[in-house]
Amino acid sequence: MAKIFCIANQKGGVGKTTTTVNLSAALTKIGQRVLLVDLDPQGNATMGAGINKAKLRASVYEVLLGMSDVASARLVSETGEFDVLPANRELAGAEVEMVELENREKRLKAALALVAAEYDFILIDCPPALSMLTLNGLCAAHGVIIPMQCEYYALEGLSDLVNTIKKVHANLNPDLSIIGLLRVMFDARMSLSEQVSTQLEQHFGDKVFKSIIPRNVRLAEAPSYGVPGVNFDPASKGAQAYIAFGAELVQRIKLM
Repeated sequence: MAKIFCIANQKGGVGKTTTTVNLSAALTKIGQRVLLVDLDPQGNATMGAGINKAKLRASVYEVLLGMSDVASARLVSETGEFDVLPANRELAGAEVEMVELENREKRLKAALALVAAEYDFILIDCPPALSMLTLNGLCAAHGVIIPMQCEYYALEGLSDLVNTIKKVHANLNPDLSIIGLLRVMFDARMSLSEQVSTQLEQHFGDKVFKSIIPRNVRLAEAPSYGVPGVNFDPASKGAQAYIAFGAELVQRIKLM
């Protein structure tokens, strides 16, 4: 049965989508069966996996509203070799349309339960806000992976996210926990990065993944080609870091 993880952070521009796409590709490379769920109306994870969001026959929008199921809506990423439940701008309308639906927070959980046995990992790319979509992701997940930059404002946003996860755990999903914090876009030349990194390790201990994703031009270029960075330039430091992170995550799950 699949381990379902949200890649979440209420702060925008912290590498959530980059992490979701590259972790999906990295896990696939080491023999894991992966489904990427794009829960962001911008559809960036869909595009980053090489899928044209303008030509979708069905998407996560139809799945959430009960007009389709995951098995019918999912597509294969040819460039990443994992499955994708894609998204496009239609998903923005789901926020309003789901308000009056029964069990609106758990629509995604029910949909994923039908295919969970087919995967080892299901990774959910959440939008950068605590919305009905993010809530669906958190209710469906066993845990949260938090990508964050090592800068001052990131620490402030982190406390808000941790409180949100605690509330969802208490009220809606008792299985939810923080799997770990992933340091991304890390620049070792900046003393602030090192200081914040040390603070994280002191405060969160072994919840901080040992893998660190460096700031890397090749990772930034890859989405414009619709190829995960892990496959776009496998020799780059960014790709190697995500491969190491995938292996570390698999190992951490075995110890849980």
